[in-house]
Amino acid sequence: MDELLTYLPRFVAAFSILTFAAISPGPAVAFLLGVSAARGRGPALLATTGIAAGSSTINVLTLVGVGLLLSQLAWAMEILRLAGASYLAWLAWGSFRKALNPPQVVAAKVTPAKAHHLFASGYLMQVTNPKAIAFWLAIAAVGATEGGSALVVAAFIACSFVISFTCHAAWALILSSAPVRRAYAAGRRWIEGALGVFFAFAAWKIATSES
Repeated sequence: MDELLTYLPRFVAAFSILTFAAISPGPAVAFLLGVSAARGRGPALLATTGIAAGSSTINVLTLVGVGLLLSQLAWAMEILRLAGASYLAWLAWGSFRKALNPPQVVAAKVTPAKAHHLFASGYLMQVTNPKAIAFWLAIAAVGATEGGSALVVAAFIACSFVISFTCHAAWALILSSAPVRRAYAAGRRWIEGALGVFFAFAAWKIATSES
Protein backbone atom coordinates (compact mmCIF):
# COMPACT_ATOMS: atom_id res chain seq x y z
CA MET A 1 0.00 0.00 0.00
CA ASP A 2 2.87 2.39 0.82
CA GLU A 3 4.33 1.80 -2.64
CA LEU A 4 1.01 2.64 -4.29
CA LEU A 5 0.82 5.88 -2.32
CA THR A 6 4.31 6.75 -3.54
CA TYR A 7 3.16 6.38 -7.15
CA LEU A 8 -0.12 8.23 -6.57
CA PRO A 9 1.06 11.60 -8.01
CA ARG A 10 2.18 9.87 -11.22
CA PHE A 11 -1.11 7.99 -11.41
CA VAL A 12 -3.05 11.23 -11.04
CA ALA A 13 -1.08 12.84 -13.87
CA ALA A 14 -1.52 9.85 -16.19
CA PHE A 15 -5.19 9.36 -15.36
CA SER A 16 -5.93 13.05 -15.92
CA ILE A 17 -4.67 12.70 -19.49
CA LEU A 18 -6.58 9.42 -19.91
CA THR A 19 -9.82 10.96 -18.66
CA PHE A 20 -9.62 13.92 -21.03
CA ALA A 21 -8.65 11.55 -23.85
CA ALA A 22 -11.71 9.40 -23.21
CA ILE A 23 -14.14 12.32 -23.05
CA SER A 24 -12.75 14.13 -26.11
CA PRO A 25 -14.73 13.40 -29.30
CA GLY A 26 -13.09 10.99 -31.72
CA PRO A 27 -13.64 7.63 -33.45
CA ALA A 28 -14.87 5.98 -30.24
CA VAL A 29 -17.48 8.69 -29.67
CA ALA A 30 -18.67 8.48 -33.28
CA PHE A 31 -18.90 4.70 -32.92
CA LEU A 32 -20.91 4.95 -29.70
CA LEU A 33 -23.17 7.58 -31.23
CA GLY A 34 -24.00 5.16 -34.04
CA VAL A 35 -24.65 2.25 -31.67
CA SER A 36 -26.68 4.37 -29.24
CA ALA A 37 -28.85 5.86 -31.97
CA ALA A 38 -29.45 2.54 -33.72
CA ARG A 39 -29.70 0.12 -30.79
CA GLY A 40 -30.06 1.97 -27.49
CA ARG A 41 -28.20 2.05 -24.21
CA GLY A 42 -27.74 -1.68 -23.54
CA PRO A 43 -25.89 -2.49 -26.77
CA ALA A 44 -23.93 0.75 -26.46
CA LEU A 45 -22.69 -0.33 -23.02
CA LEU A 46 -21.63 -3.70 -24.47
CA ALA A 47 -19.64 -1.85 -27.10
CA THR A 48 -18.23 0.35 -24.33
CA THR A 49 -16.85 -2.73 -22.57
CA GLY A 50 -15.07 -3.68 -25.77
CA ILE A 51 -13.63 -0.18 -26.09
CA ALA A 52 -12.32 -0.28 -22.51
CA ALA A 53 -10.78 -3.71 -23.13
CA GLY A 54 -9.14 -2.40 -26.28
CA SER A 55 -7.78 0.58 -24.35
CA SER A 56 -6.33 -1.79 -21.73
CA THR A 57 -4.66 -3.82 -24.48
CA ILE A 58 -2.94 -0.72 -25.83
CA ASN A 59 -1.99 0.21 -22.27
CA VAL A 60 -0.31 -3.16 -21.64
CA LEU A 61 1.51 -3.15 -24.97
CA THR A 62 2.69 0.41 -24.32
CA LEU A 63 3.94 -0.46 -20.85
CA VAL A 64 5.83 -3.51 -22.15
CA GLY A 65 7.27 -1.68 -25.13
CA VAL A 66 8.33 1.38 -23.16
CA GLY A 67 9.80 -0.81 -20.43
CA LEU A 68 11.93 -2.71 -22.91
CA LEU A 69 13.01 0.51 -24.58
CA LEU A 70 14.04 2.20 -21.35
CA SER A 71 15.97 -0.89 -20.23
CA GLN A 72 18.15 -0.61 -23.34
CA LEU A 73 18.40 3.14 -23.92
CA ALA A 74 18.86 5.57 -21.05
CA TRP A 75 17.97 8.61 -23.17
CA ALA A 76 14.76 7.06 -24.53
CA MET A 77 12.58 8.56 -21.79
CA GLU A 78 13.69 12.08 -22.75
CA ILE A 79 12.65 11.52 -26.36
CA LEU A 80 9.36 9.94 -25.29
CA ARG A 81 8.69 12.85 -22.92
CA LEU A 82 9.24 15.46 -25.62
CA ALA A 83 7.21 13.47 -28.15
CA GLY A 84 4.33 13.19 -25.69
CA ALA A 85 4.45 16.90 -24.90
CA SER A 86 4.50 17.75 -28.62
CA TYR A 87 1.46 15.57 -29.29
CA LEU A 88 -0.50 17.12 -26.44
CA ALA A 89 0.42 20.60 -27.70
CA TRP A 90 -0.87 19.63 -31.13
CA LEU A 91 -4.12 18.40 -29.54
CA ALA A 92 -4.43 21.71 -27.68
CA TRP A 93 -4.12 23.60 -30.96
CA GLY A 94 -6.74 21.34 -32.55
CA SER A 95 -9.15 21.84 -29.66
CA PHE A 96 -8.77 25.62 -29.81
CA ARG A 97 -9.51 25.55 -33.56
CA LYS A 98 -12.61 23.43 -32.93
CA ALA A 99 -13.70 25.85 -30.20
CA LEU A 100 -13.66 28.66 -32.76
CA ASN A 101 -15.52 26.56 -35.34
CA PRO A 102 -17.09 23.50 -33.65
CA PRO A 103 -17.50 20.59 -36.11
CA GLN A 104 -20.58 18.38 -36.05
CA VAL A 105 -20.22 14.94 -34.47
CA VAL A 106 -21.53 12.47 -37.06
CA ALA A 107 -22.66 9.01 -36.03
CA ALA A 108 -20.67 6.12 -37.47
CA LYS A 109 -22.66 3.63 -39.53
CA VAL A 110 -23.51 0.51 -37.55
CA THR A 111 -24.39 -2.72 -39.32
CA PRO A 112 -26.75 -5.27 -37.72
CA ALA A 113 -24.88 -7.50 -35.24
CA LYS A 114 -25.51 -9.81 -32.33
CA ALA A 115 -24.71 -8.71 -28.80
CA HIS A 116 -21.33 -10.45 -28.60
CA HIS A 117 -20.34 -8.85 -31.89
CA LEU A 118 -20.77 -5.42 -30.32
CA PHE A 119 -18.01 -6.15 -27.81
CA ALA A 120 -15.69 -7.33 -30.59
CA SER A 121 -16.54 -4.31 -32.73
CA GLY A 122 -15.75 -1.91 -29.89
CA TYR A 123 -12.54 -3.74 -29.10
CA LEU A 124 -11.27 -3.81 -32.68
CA MET A 125 -12.23 -0.20 -33.23
CA GLN A 126 -10.21 0.91 -30.19
CA VAL A 127 -7.05 -1.16 -30.72
CA THR A 128 -6.80 0.20 -34.28
CA ASN A 129 -7.72 3.76 -33.26
CA PRO A 130 -4.72 6.06 -33.98
CA LYS A 131 -6.05 8.61 -31.49
CA ALA A 132 -6.07 6.03 -28.67
CA ILE A 133 -2.58 4.76 -29.54
CA ALA A 134 -1.15 8.28 -29.65
CA PHE A 135 -2.78 9.16 -26.33
CA TRP A 136 -1.28 6.11 -24.64
CA LEU A 137 2.16 7.03 -25.94
CA ALA A 138 1.65 10.49 -24.45
CA ILE A 139 0.55 8.93 -21.16
CA ALA A 140 3.64 6.71 -21.19
CA ALA A 141 5.74 9.88 -21.15
CA VAL A 142 4.55 10.45 -17.58
CA GLY A 143 6.33 7.26 -16.50
CA ALA A 144 3.50 6.38 -14.13
CA THR A 145 4.74 2.84 -13.38
CA GLU A 146 8.47 3.31 -14.01
CA GLY A 147 10.44 1.31 -11.46
CA GLY A 148 7.29 -0.02 -9.82
CA SER A 149 6.48 -3.56 -8.76
CA ALA A 150 3.94 -5.90 -10.35
CA LEU A 151 1.36 -4.54 -7.88
CA VAL A 152 1.86 -0.99 -9.15
CA VAL A 153 1.54 -2.08 -12.77
CA ALA A 154 -1.56 -4.19 -12.04
CA ALA A 155 -3.21 -1.31 -10.15
CA PHE A 156 -2.44 1.07 -13.01
CA ILE A 157 -3.93 -1.27 -15.62
CA ALA A 158 -7.04 -1.97 -13.52
CA CYS A 159 -7.69 1.71 -12.80
CA SER A 160 -7.13 2.59 -16.46
CA PHE A 161 -9.80 0.09 -17.50
CA VAL A 162 -12.28 1.53 -14.99
CA ILE A 163 -11.64 5.10 -16.16
CA SER A 164 -11.93 4.20 -19.84
CA PHE A 165 -15.14 2.25 -19.26
CA THR A 166 -16.69 4.95 -17.07
CA CYS A 167 -15.96 7.79 -19.50
CA HIS A 168 -17.15 5.90 -22.57
CA ALA A 169 -20.19 4.57 -20.70
CA ALA A 170 -21.09 8.17 -19.91
CA TRP A 171 -20.90 8.92 -23.64
CA ALA A 172 -23.10 5.89 -24.37
CA LEU A 173 -25.74 7.07 -21.91
CA ILE A 174 -25.57 10.68 -23.03
CA LEU A 175 -25.67 9.98 -26.75
CA SER A 176 -28.68 7.69 -26.42
CA SER A 177 -30.76 10.72 -25.46
CA ALA A 178 -31.60 13.15 -28.28
CA PRO A 179 -32.17 16.18 -25.96
CA VAL A 180 -28.78 15.66 -24.32
CA ARG A 181 -27.10 15.33 -27.72
CA ARG A 182 -28.58 18.69 -28.69
CA ALA A 183 -27.38 20.25 -25.42
CA TYR A 184 -23.89 18.86 -26.02
CA ALA A 185 -23.85 20.31 -29.53
CA ALA A 186 -24.86 23.71 -28.14
CA GLY A 187 -22.01 23.69 -25.59
CA ARG A 188 -19.40 22.14 -27.89
CA ARG A 189 -17.45 25.40 -28.24
CA TRP A 190 -16.86 25.66 -24.49
CA ILE A 191 -16.04 21.96 -24.17
CA GLU A 192 -13.40 22.14 -26.88
CA GLY A 193 -11.97 25.30 -25.31
CA ALA A 194 -11.64 23.56 -21.94
CA LEU A 195 -9.96 20.57 -23.60
CA GLY A 196 -7.52 22.91 -25.31
CA VAL A 197 -6.56 24.53 -22.00
CA PHE A 198 -6.03 21.14 -20.36
CA PHE A 199 -3.96 19.69 -23.20
CA ALA A 200 -1.79 22.82 -23.29
CA PHE A 201 -1.23 22.59 -19.53
CA ALA A 202 -0.44 18.85 -19.73
CA ALA A 203 2.03 19.45 -22.58
CA TRP A 204 3.77 22.14 -20.52
CA LYS A 205 3.95 19.95 -17.43
CA ILE A 206 5.45 17.00 -19.33
CA ALA A 207 7.90 19.17 -21.28
CA THR A 208 9.19 20.89 -18.14
CA SER A 209 9.24 17.86 -15.84
CA GLU A 210 12.53 16.44 -14.67
CA SER A 211 13.89 13.45 -16.64
